[in-house]
Amino acid sequence: MRERGRAAGVLGIHHGGQTATGLGLGYGMNDNSVATMGVDIKGAHRPGYEAVLTPGALDFVAALARRFGKRRDELLARRADRQAAIDAGAMPGFLPETAEIRKAEWTVAPAPPRLLDRRVEITGPVEDSNSPTWANCVEGQVNLRDAVRGTIRHVSPEGKRYALQAKTATLVVRPRGWHLDERHVEVDGRPVPAALFDFGLYFFHNVDELLARGLGPWFYLPKLENRLEARLWNDVFVFAQSELGIPNGTIKATVLIEHVLAAFEMDEILWELKDHVVGLNCGRWDYIFSFIKTFRNRRDAMLPDRSAVTMTTHFLRSYSRLLIDTCHRRGAHAMGGMAAQIPIAGDGARNALAMEKVRLDKEREAGDGHDGTWVAHPALVPVARAIFDRLMPGPNQLARRLPELRVTAEDLLRVPDGRITGEGVRTNVEVGLRYLEAWLRGKGCVPIRHLMEDAATVEISRAQLWQWVRHGAKLCDGRRIDRAYVRERIREVLDAAKAEPGTDYALSRFELAARIFEEIALAPDFPDFLTLRAYEHI
Repeated sequence: MRERGRAAGVLGIHHGGQTATGLGLGYGMNDNSVATMGVDIKGAHRPGYEAVLTPGALDFVAALARRFGKRRDELLARRADRQAAIDAGAMPGFLPETAEIRKAEWTVAPAPPRLLDRRVEITGPVEDSNSPTWANCVEGQVNLRDAVRGTIRHVSPEGKRYALQAKTATLVVRPRGWHLDERHVEVDGRPVPAALFDFGLYFFHNVDELLARGLGPWFYLPKLENRLEARLWNDVFVFAQSELGIPNGTIKATVLIEHVLAAFEMDEILWELKDHVVGLNCGRWDYIFSFIKTFRNRRDAMLPDRSAVTMTTHFLRSYSRLLIDTCHRRGAHAMGGMAAQIPIAGDGARNALAMEKVRLDKEREAGDGHDGTWVAHPALVPVARAIFDRLMPGPNQLARRLPELRVTAEDLLRVPDGRITGEGVRTNVEVGLRYLEAWLRGKGCVPIRHLMEDAATVEISRAQLWQWVRHGAKLCDGRRIDRAYVRERIREVLDAAKAEPGTDYALSRFELAARIFEEIALAPDFPDFLTLRAYEHI
């Protein structure tokens, strides 16, 4: 039995029909805490970090890294092989070797009582909404630790005090994806997989406290591409529970279906995690990015302006409805996607239009059969909740099926119609540069043009530009999108940023953001993740 301590991280939250989900995490150490052989902390120490990087916690994280790090690496190599096959002309489809899993009648383990009603979830920083600086990650773990214990406090520079109320939302933590490393922590000379670091610290420090409060260690799992990556998570859960003497099945997870390849393996992902999974989620923005990324070398797979790629398009509606039916057949929750709108102060007409978009989106989700949804801003919680309260009077819609639904590979891969416009190019450049500039300063959730942007939307922006340039796409007015055209738009955004009142451009990171964004968007070969390149600068 390992020594327990305390930790912190990210959040995904739910309570009384409301859930907040957050992500990302952190780790820290004190200068005297490296009692664990083979563990090397590269990040700077600050007061308080010693509370989350105890010797016992580091030993636990090291055990996870040693046991599962090689398998993680092998699965990432498998991703590259799969992409190479698609580049060579292979197309995704439902796997013949797992047909029996899809045909058989089985269900996942029941969800805990506190996860039966998840009608509104609000996401908080970390992962996609987190710039993973060392300070952000460590302090995120501290915040998680304090949130679990109900002791988290904050005083703003203006003196405003914040604290948890007696009745709180339920915390659902999202570790980082399999593709990311935590470069500030090495085990045996190699960076720890960020997913194992994030999960390990939070679980080690908080599982006992959560169980004592009638809750549990509950997680969102991002960026999975196939059943084998889900199997790895399941094996991590089994090992972690055994190591700390926790009953198997205590951990519960919701998997974000954020990749087009994962959409073909939803049954299989639930099967691999069936003792630990409670649902799937439509991670719509990452899903769109994955579509562009996967079919980047196909001219006939170019998407129109991002604003035209809505959840009402055939390929996205097919994906969301297939997720609902798959989940409900297996007794799992089908969570809807993010409403990125934020209130528009001082402009009643535009604000009303934004709120109407939210209402239409949530009415579609609840009407189709989703068991809950996500919003990006607290002001949207009552909007979304009112719709789910009206259309979903019970705690969920698990009993609802779509017997007429027949989703084929062609449905999931149908490219939507739509135009590519100059405004679409400009929006991609502006979102990309403004978000990346903030991310480089440690801010990972950024309001731009009255939408809450995160890493997924900036990935869409740069991926679209790359694909449009690669295939010589033309605007609706006939102009070709080439490197020179994109560079002109980059310079326009930079000039506008310089001219903004109250902006100290010299202290900003716009020039670095522009260099990275241009390098990624106009690279000869497609870089898998922009944030991997930018991580070198934070």
